[in-house]
Amino acid sequence: MADRWIAPDALFDGAHVHPGTGLRLSGGVVAEVGPPPANARRIAGTVTPGYVDLQVNGGGGILLNQTPTVDGMARIAAAHRTLGTVAILPTVITDAPDILPRVAHAALAARGAEGIAGLHIEGPHISVTRLGTHAERYVRPLDETTIRIVADLRGAGIPVMITVAPEAVAPGQIATLAATGAVVSLGHTDTDAATVRAALAEGARCFTHLFNAMSPMQNRAPGVTGAAINSDAFAGIICDGVHVDDTMVALAIRARPVPDRMFLVSDAMPTVAGPDRFDLYGAELRLRDGRLVNDEGSLAGAHVSMGESVARLVNVLGIAPEMALRMAVTVPAALMDLPHLATLAGRAARDVLTLDDGHAVTGTLADLN
Repeated sequence: MADRWIAPDALFDGAHVHPGTGLRLSGGVVAEVGPPPANARRIAGTVTPGYVDLQVNGGGGILLNQTPTVDGMARIAAAHRTLGTVAILPTVITDAPDILPRVAHAALAARGAEGIAGLHIEGPHISVTRLGTHAERYVRPLDETTIRIVADLRGAGIPVMITVAPEAVAPGQIATLAATGAVVSLGHTDTDAATVRAALAEGARCFTHLFNAMSPMQNRAPGVTGAAINSDAFAGIICDGVHVDDTMVALAIRARPVPDRMFLVSDAMPTVAGPDRFDLYGAELRLRDGRLVNDEGSLAGAHVSMGESVARLVNVLGIAPEMALRMAVTVPAALMDLPHLATLAGRAARDVLTLDDGHAVTGTLADLN
């Protein structure tokens, strides 16, 4: 790709949205960001680093639990790339004891592969009263096997997020996990605010899909939800208009006492960029009116992309574009200590998105003629 300048209406550099700023491509890579020359290629909309999704169960018809291989991870990452997400944490959910070691082996083998930024272990060490779509028969307390797997992954330099319920861990186990450098996230939990604060003091520093699968916020009992919102910890949230009411998403974003602690997750299932149904724990889940449901019609997973989530934040919830983009790029990259994912300089053109005036993903810089 020849040297050329691109001048979008706005440019998000991983920190701020800048009007009137361009970038120079050289050899298919962003070589410079700055004032564009008069002969720059003008394009409408916004340019931004590609999105970073820390909770991806599947995509393109693949569920990680059922395809716990390097190829499975790569196919999931490739499916989400078509929708604007350039880096994911493939997410293994609660399952039989042999599944996590197989996924961990795949994560080790996939180290450095395009789009695979690490691993998210969500369960099986959760509360049986806040299961969500997880199968109760596989839930168990945190054990030495999982701790050893996390330590091995971190020892190999692989970023790890692990979701646990405080009810499922013994005193000191969160500190042990945190000492490896893993991000310990609290989720699928029915505990109280005092227990949450103790878990945060021990080393937990994130919450998994805020509002969902956690004790609610009430006037005399803040629960996990209230404790999370009032903390300085990070929190992922699903913004699809289904899992959490739009008003509650906006309230949580604006109520946090510390900025840059909220980030978007898709919690995507195989139907994203894939077929309209799949099997989970032997039951068929299908899309119905844009919702993933089971045979009883109950909500059973997420069907949304990061691109759709960003556009919804801006267009429906009225969140400022800069904040929405930080939630999809900057904050998740910071949480997992992957700062290169929140920059433009040095990025491949295919990792830089173009957005239209409604903040929908239209492609990447590599697609420009």
